[in-house]
Amino acid sequence: MPAEYPARLAIAYPDRQLNRLTTFFRPILVIPIVIILALLAGGGSGAENQEGNLSLAGLVVLPVLLFILFRLKYPRWWFDWNLALSRFSLRVASYCLLLDDTYPSAEDEQAVRLDLDYPNASQDLNRWLPLVKWFLAIPHIVILILLDVAALCVALVAWFAILFTGRYPRGMFDFVVGVLRWNVRVGAYGFLLITDKYPPFSL
Repeated sequence: MPAEYPARLAIAYPDRQLNRLTTFFRPILVIPIVIILALLAGGGSGAENQEGNLSLAGLVVLPVLLFILFRLKYPRWWFDWNLALSRFSLRVASYCLLLDDTYPSAEDEQAVRLDLDYPNASQDLNRWLPLVKWFLAIPHIVILILLDVAALCVALVAWFAILFTGRYPRGMFDFVVGVLRWNVRVGAYGFLLITDKYPPFSL
């Protein structure tokens, strides 16, 4: 991914022995934090879907679209809310997908680093493009559906690998992080509306 893209995700590889006990019980341990995330994201719909992607729940999307359309502005506190919720969602997704064995924090970045560039709407954004970004993102969404299923399968294999070896195989780790990164870029373009740069087709 180009370094200058306005949405960047990095998750530190756990180059150490992972906790096999918490890995084994991960499907149970995630329940409380997923409930909290669901409440933040709008009372039960959740900000995580089964593939661990960011969904639209809880994010300020339609008001941002209308504000860009009619005022060509992106209110900073709406951006800050979307960024904070996206970061928290990715920490939960990272824990669910076994990328980190540290319980997700509500505030600290931990191993997950998500950076979104705040847009200068009057200079960087086209007033009318938000109306069709969701449509332009459809090719990405189709590919990501397949990649998300693959990432879930890889995470399942990694679950067994961690139980037997205590390590997350690096190639599998990089693949799952790459899928999350692709999701972040598409979300930033099509739904968070922070950029008009079309996302690259790349992990």
